[in-house]
Amino acid sequence: MLSMGAYGTWPSPIDAALAASHDGRPEYVGVVGDEVWWTEPRPAEAGRRALVRRRADGHEESPLPAPWNVRSRVIEYGGVPWAGAARPDGGPLVVFVHFPDQRLYAYEPDGGGEPRPLTPVSATGGGLRWADPRLLLDRGEVWCVLEEFTGEAPTDVRRVIAAVPLDGSAAEDRTAVRELSDDRHRFVTGPRLSPDGRRAAWIAWDHPRMPWDGTEVILGEVPESGPFTGVRAVAGGTDESVAQVDWAPDGSLLLVSDAGGWWEIQRVRPEALGRKGAAGVIPSTSLCPGRGEEFGGPLWKIGLQWFHPMENGLIAVIHGKGSTALGVLDPVTGEVVDAAGPWTEWAATLAVQGDRVIGVAASPRSAYEIVELDTGTGHARVIGAAHQDPVDPAYYPEPRIRTFTGPDNREIHAHIYPPHSPDHSAPHEELPPYVVWAHGGPTGHAPLVLDLEIAYFTSRGIGVAEVNYGGSTGYGRAYRDRLREQWGVVDVEDCAAVASALAAEGTADPARLAVRGGSAGGWTTAVSLTSTDVYACGTISYPILDLLGWATDETHDFESQYLESLVGPLAEVPGRYRDRSPVHHADRVSAPFLLLQGLDDVICPPAQCERFLERMAGRGVPHAYLAFEGEGHGFRRADTMVSALEAELSLYAQTFGIDRTDIARLEFRR
Repeated sequence: MLSMGAYGTWPSPIDAALAASHDGRPEYVGVVGDEVWWTEPRPAEAGRRALVRRRADGHEESPLPAPWNVRSRVIEYGGVPWAGAARPDGGPLVVFVHFPDQRLYAYEPDGGGEPRPLTPVSATGGGLRWADPRLLLDRGEVWCVLEEFTGEAPTDVRRVIAAVPLDGSAAEDRTAVRELSDDRHRFVTGPRLSPDGRRAAWIAWDHPRMPWDGTEVILGEVPESGPFTGVRAVAGGTDESVAQVDWAPDGSLLLVSDAGGWWEIQRVRPEALGRKGAAGVIPSTSLCPGRGEEFGGPLWKIGLQWFHPMENGLIAVIHGKGSTALGVLDPVTGEVVDAAGPWTEWAATLAVQGDRVIGVAASPRSAYEIVELDTGTGHARVIGAAHQDPVDPAYYPEPRIRTFTGPDNREIHAHIYPPHSPDHSAPHEELPPYVVWAHGGPTGHAPLVLDLEIAYFTSRGIGVAEVNYGGSTGYGRAYRDRLREQWGVVDVEDCAAVASALAAEGTADPARLAVRGGSAGGWTTAVSLTSTDVYACGTISYPILDLLGWATDETHDFESQYLESLVGPLAEVPGRYRDRSPVHHADRVSAPFLLLQGLDDVICPPAQCERFLERMAGRGVPHAYLAFEGEGHGFRRADTMVSALEAELSLYAQTFGIDRTDIARLEFRR
């Protein structure tokens, strides 16, 4: 029999420590000989990323103990931080980026030694950083993206493709690093070598574009020595986003382009690569046109993969609308056959070993795990980082995929997680409180997967609504472009429309609605509290609060001109930057809020929070500020996440009139 209790008061076995211990997901899967490797979060080990090795017999181990932290800081969001290969004697060789010093290291896990540095430390600015490595044992080098700071400002930076010798001769000598490309482009991805080794292809773009706005595919000839020659653009453009490029076994160039309104896989035949079209762009052919699905995504990290060519000519693909599936594309027929299984979201990382495809996938009932698809049999199975229910899955929320109507009759996609407990219910006449979650990015997406942070609230009787507002990825370029020059408008309106619709239909209590988000979602939350009266409170995490400061010198290089498209050209609409910024409208905030910030955040720095708090002081609005040492953009340490989650619950309990004695009471300023 269900116990009766008001919404928000239910006891739950999913506490903040449990949610924190399962935060993060495996990333960057790869194959080394007959082994599968990947990186994995360790919240309890100061938030480091561990390198995990799955031996051929299925045994999993972490060959690099703490404090080794395999994570790149290129463009601050990082990218693929490791690569591996089987040496001629059969033992694996792995190169990786160590987060604290950002040096490349070589490691032979079966050799009994320690990792040895391959690159030097630079005292200039942010130093030397590396991402998206490719091991070339026959050349004795690893090729990767080099990000080099030339001054102290975050925008004093250049990026090129470089070759690092594996013998360690560059460990103390920057001149031993061989640059393969010039720095004519602000941003580059790592090179992909053609099957014959004669050509390299990569992606490049420049300010003010972001990679989902417009990128170019660059092709270069690979000489015996020296930099690439004959470098030229062969695909893409200022209004076409190419998210990935690679080579098919027959020498065709494969790429993912949104020229048709959706990221689709295109092919350029080998014979076409030797000639240029009238505008220097070589014609390509879509391999599966007209499906109205995404076969790519936003390039937030260098080296993300949504497809992987296979030796038999087939192509492993991640695709879908809203949610994603792993499939195998026949480039001749255009047919895609999907892997069977419960997974609703596949991370942008793939590896191939013979007729096996390895990816990282999750579902509403399971966290991200390493999944292998045998393309010969069509059978998919979990082979690593296997999900294990830490509590009775009866406490997991049951998501509902919804489409709401917003202003101008536009569609708004959302995932609704009603309060849910197997042993508690609320009085029939009571409506539950709901928290609207605004995802980061804003060019991002809320995936349909098990998240114990969501379960932390729903199992206590507080509903969650994840909103994929206009500007989100997964629904085509037109949906993504809704946010152009409308950031702080469309995202705020869409979140409010979902909250209001839930209240109007009797799903949520209109007096007990909250909004929360981090990074760009923190911006949406803060703007919501200054421009709407929908919400009773909000949780703002590592936010943008001052557009003008962020657009000038208060963020990193990658996003330093992002606002040119999100808000408008600063030179043309400077007033818009002030008018939309929460820091200039603190007088409009009347709802209680919690502000969470990492003190090491270089993307959304603490200075923005501090200015906002100065203007809130003495206004009588209850608010709290928790700042965390050692945390950057996004929290990774278990103790930080526990404190943040419990403080957020206390905010809701106090604002919504919920009696809970199992968490510390959040103390407010006024």
